[in-house]
Formats: sequence, structure tokens, C-alpha cells
Amino acid sequence: MQNGKLIWHVACDESGIDGQKFYGFGSLWMKYQRRGDFVRIIRDLRNQHNYFNEIKWNKAHKKDCANFYEDLVDTFFKHEWLAFHCIVIRKGLVDKSFHDGDYDLAMQKHFTKLIQTKIATVKKAHPKRLSEFRIEVDPLPFRYQKADEAFHIIANRMLKSTFGEAPIRSVITKDSKDSEHIQIADFLLGAVMSGFQRRASSPAKINVARFIASYLGWTDLSYDTRPSERKFNIWYFYDPTKGPREIETKDVSLKYKLPGKILS
Repeated sequence: MQNGKLIWHVACDESGIDGQKFYGFGSLWMKYQRRGDFVRIIRDLRNQHNYFNEIKWNKAHKKDCANFYEDLVDTFFKHEWLAFHCIVIRKGLVDKSFHDGDYDLAMQKHFTKLIQTKIATVKKAHPKRLSEFRIEVDPLPFRYQKADEAFHIIANRMLKSTFGEAPIRSVITKDSKDSEHIQIADFLLGAVMSGFQRRASSPAKINVARFIASYLGWTDLSYDTRPSERKFNIWYFYDPTKGPREIETKDVSLKYKLPGKILS
């Protein structure tokens, strides 16, 4: 891996597509060879806390699970080879005229834009290395039955026009129950979305979201980050033609500082 191909594993999930004020897509990133380490770490956390339920944001409301989720957050930030990147969109500001009058098409484009942009960032950071991306998604919430195949083709086509190659090796749809990678993406995205939606269904969830924010040097998760933020990146998709920007971009001060480029 030091001089050969860089292979990345990316797990994706969505939130807020059921008519809420904001919707978003989240992605958990790691090097492909770290998958075994990831499975071991999550297994150890589960055993330590006797927690064997699905890891999801909507399950973070139980007080007796608070220690597990806090340790999960600490583990995510402590391991430099894990990263979370998401995009958040205010539905009311989406100009449907650019999407054939269809919110569903707009959401498909925003999901593709997130992954395409992040892959492009990785490739630009390692211009002399071949990079390959293997993506797993919770069933995509779009009307088109083969949405995962369409995303694979469209994203690769756009990336090939820039880099001369199609770097996405595979896109596999999995039920989140069968993928702890997707579960962690769901959990972190749900916390971010609770900050944007300005609501959480329980005090326990509010505490978890604030706990995550503290690892960024923030008091809550109602901000977005600068594009260069590598560890925990929140991208608010802002349309400057729609008036003043309602979301403040805030500098991140990580509890666990990152070193230089991560290659292993």
C-alpha cells in the first residue's frame, strides 16, 4: 500500500429526506485494509458495554446506552484513519428548475456531488498514486429502482472527465443491519442533522450531539466546517442567490489532532 494502489472503503447513509427542513447524506471513510481493525474495535466496544443492538442515531435516546455512545465517539475521533464527511441541504432553498422540477432528482444529484467531490479531493491529495473506491450504501431513498447503479455510472463518468479514469470500483447496497460501517455513518449524520433541524427527540440525544461537538471544539453541531477539514467535515450546500447564509462556518479544534497525510 505504501507505493501501490490506495483502496478506500466508504459507507453512506441519508437523513431528513422525509420532508424535514434539511436533508443530508453522510459518509464514513477508511482505508480498505483497515476494515478488520474497524470490526475488532466495534466488537470490543460492544462487549465492553454489553451493547449488541444496531448502532443508529434513533437509538441514542436511551440513557443506559449513553456510555456506549460516548466511548464510540471517543474511539472515532481517536483513530486518525477514520473520517466522516457529510453534505446538508435546506430543502426550501433547492431550485427545482435545475432538477426537472423534481426534489428526488435534486437529492440524487446532491448525494452524487458529495461523493464525487470527496473522491476528487483524495485524488488531488495523492496525485502520483492510483486510488480505488469501494462504496456501500443503505438502500438509496430514490424512486429509481437501480439508483445505486445509476450513481455508480454517473459519478464515475464525472470523475473520468477530470482524472481520465473511473476510480469507483463498486457500489453495493446493504441493509444497515448488516453493516456497522453504515450504522456509524447513520449515527454521526443523525447527530449533525439534529443540530441543523434544531431539535432532538430526547435529552440523551442532545447530550450525545453536544459530546460530539466538544471533540470539534464546539458547543453544538449547528455549524459547517471549512472544505479542507479532513476528520469531520460538514458541508452546507449554500446557494448565494437565495439570500444571506444562515449557517455559520466554524473553525475546528480537534481534541485529538491529526498528523499529516494519512496513508495507512
